[in-house]
Amino acid sequence: MAVKEFALPDLGEGLTESELVSWHVAVGDTVHLNQIIAEVETAKALVELPAPYAGTVSRLYVEPGVTVAVGEPLVAFEVEGAAGSEPAAPAAAPTEESPSSDAAVREPVLVGYGARPDAKGRPARRSRPGLASQPAAREAVAAPAVAAPAQPSAPTAPASDTAVRERPRATPPVRKLARERGIDLAAVTGTGERGLVTRADLDAYATKPAAALQATEAAPGELRIPIKGVRKATAEAMVRSAFGAPQATVFLTVDVTPTSELIERLRARPDLADARPGLLAVVAKALCLAARRTPEVNSKWDEAAQEIVQTRAINLGIAAATPRGLLVPVIRDADGHSLAELSGAIRELAVTARSGKTQPAALSGGTITITNVGVFGVDAGTPILTPGEAAILAVGAVRRQPWEHRGEIALRDVLTLALTFDHRIVDGEQGSRFLADIGRILADPASVLTLV
Repeated sequence: MAVKEFALPDLGEGLTESELVSWHVAVGDTVHLNQIIAEVETAKALVELPAPYAGTVSRLYVEPGVTVAVGEPLVAFEVEGAAGSEPAAPAAAPTEESPSSDAAVREPVLVGYGARPDAKGRPARRSRPGLASQPAAREAVAAPAVAAPAQPSAPTAPASDTAVRERPRATPPVRKLARERGIDLAAVTGTGERGLVTRADLDAYATKPAAALQATEAAPGELRIPIKGVRKATAEAMVRSAFGAPQATVFLTVDVTPTSELIERLRARPDLADARPGLLAVVAKALCLAARRTPEVNSKWDEAAQEIVQTRAINLGIAAATPRGLLVPVIRDADGHSLAELSGAIRELAVTARSGKTQPAALSGGTITITNVGVFGVDAGTPILTPGEAAILAVGAVRRQPWEHRGEIALRDVLTLALTFDHRIVDGEQGSRFLADIGRILADPASVLTLV
């Protein structure tokens, strides 16, 4: 029998680390090739990891909730083959210089093949544990750049030394409670068997005077939530967007009663019974049609080249609120989709996003975005651009309210649209014309015949 390790693979899209969400196997389990063994959360999506070998799980290096850098070991297997004392290194990705070696070095991993070959070093992991039921961590890791507060009784090691930080022993429920309270388990003295940290230990620690609390602990009445995964990526993207591009927003309130009536007629058609097109699909179609007259909205700013890059295809991002945070999956070539196809694509991506199964590749490459704030009962807002895009359209709630119609006051379906655009790329006249074109389509769907 030989021991083979499986390291966190390079999941693409520039991702350098992932958080282990759950194990689907345990030590001693027999697994077959490509069996799903774990689930990890990147900054963009939940990803299932398949087994790269058929064999027996001999060791799990990481606990759920721990962030791991690409290339660091996750699990070890005992596999049939020549015995060896050293575990096999994760297979490296093939380079352009050696394409013919691909079959020789790649293991049958579905989602990636280890760290990038040109990587200059591994990103630091937030914690380097071994599982409670496992031996101590196999190797040392570099000390963090910012050291924790020194304890009086602990000697200070030289800056060049490396050391292993043992993860405090605690059950998963206690770890979850500690995260919810913002308590660093390393600062808690465990009173359970062999130093196990218990719920009572957390309660006792929380009653310490404020001066004795670690900086990461929540004060009474506070709940501190670590920023990671999708929410961390979203926060970074929004800051980058808000301060990286001059953004302007224009608003338009429209009588969309004709669109509401059109949707009712379409849903009554037998050939569209499965698609069931709704307002968001019609808005998406209107956006694609209006972009023909104002292609600037489907552009991006190339800072390095100081050029505006217009994209022919419309890769439409649909902002989706999920339990993990905001995701923007992309419908590629949306301008080539029929209304029924757009409706189906929007429904599918929303279900996939909320279930956490959206793949990283589906969250990149967008050229313009729609965000539906109306689903929350909101009339309007000033959306922030998705980084790298020139425009984002916010769709408010449809309100049944008094409105001027044919010289009289009548109850009509009224909707407010808000368009935020990058003012380096889109002038006010262009942004206003684009928004007015969308509004014209929604107010009178037959007006699409004039958009040539």
